[in-house]
Amino acid sequence: MSANPSAVADIEVAASTPEDNLERYIVPGLERGLRLLAEFSARDRVLSAADLSRRLDVPRSTVFRLLATLESTGYVERADGGREYRLGLAVLRLGFDYLASLELTELGAPLLNRLRDDIEYPCNLVVRDGRSVVYVAKAAASRPFASNVNVGARLPAHATVLGHVLLEDLSIAQLRELYPEAQLQVYSDNTPRTVEALFALVQQVQQRGYDLQEGFFETSISTIAAPVRDRTGKVVAALGTTVPASRLPAEELQGMTDKVRESAGELSRLLGYRAHRHAKAMQARVVSMVRD
Repeated sequence: MSANPSAVADIEVAASTPEDNLERYIVPGLERGLRLLAEFSARDRVLSAADLSRRLDVPRSTVFRLLATLESTGYVERADGGREYRLGLAVLRLGFDYLASLELTELGAPLLNRLRDDIEYPCNLVVRDGRSVVYVAKAAASRPFASNVNVGARLPAHATVLGHVLLEDLSIAQLRELYPEAQLQVYSDNTPRTVEALFALVQQVQQRGYDLQEGFFETSISTIAAPVRDRTGKVVAALGTTVPASRLPAEELQGMTDKVRESAGELSRLLGYRAHRHAKAMQARVVSMVRD
């Protein structure tokens, strides 16, 4: 069957159109539906049509039509059969399908399981989404543990050990662009208050090649984390474990740190990272900066 020449032409035009001219190809109803789904969060698990109408600044009748469409496809559902809505299983399925498609999680899951079996504590793989870290893979431990973060959970990057690992590639200028406010939101006594303090902390993490902090985000939890790099040398994820704070002998903690770093290094190699290549690239970059 031959393709419709007109349809092919439309696709070619859309593919070659600059980003600033793509607005005419946007489907308003689809855009509103996606914006509606994005309003739900861990803080706002349940929302009414009135809530959504106010947040999206669209008529309630439009919101009702969007909700009816999303409900029929399983992306939202009624909360306890009432007038409020929550995300449906289709969103969860879509999220897990996306995670399963990532080379990172496909390669990382067996390493997390092996590390968990070795150290007997929960292990996680996280990526950065703007100012948040997002858990994309987890290997739960059989023993009871205070921290219970699930896949899909988001935490503030500037206030977490895993986040510091993920931010270590950023310059002070890039950090200021990411955090333009004068004072950063504080979650504990350990949270850096300014971008300058965050940059200094992140630089220390980069020099060590890993991070180990006690009670940084949660008082009873210590976190060990190391960077995972891709073939370009860029930090694309952080691999870490959480252990009870102040309960482990220094030698055991050091052994766990070595194993976390080894696992992160192995995943980096599977993603095509080669340390010697990265070292040469960094050296060339420093020389270029000195010349400039």
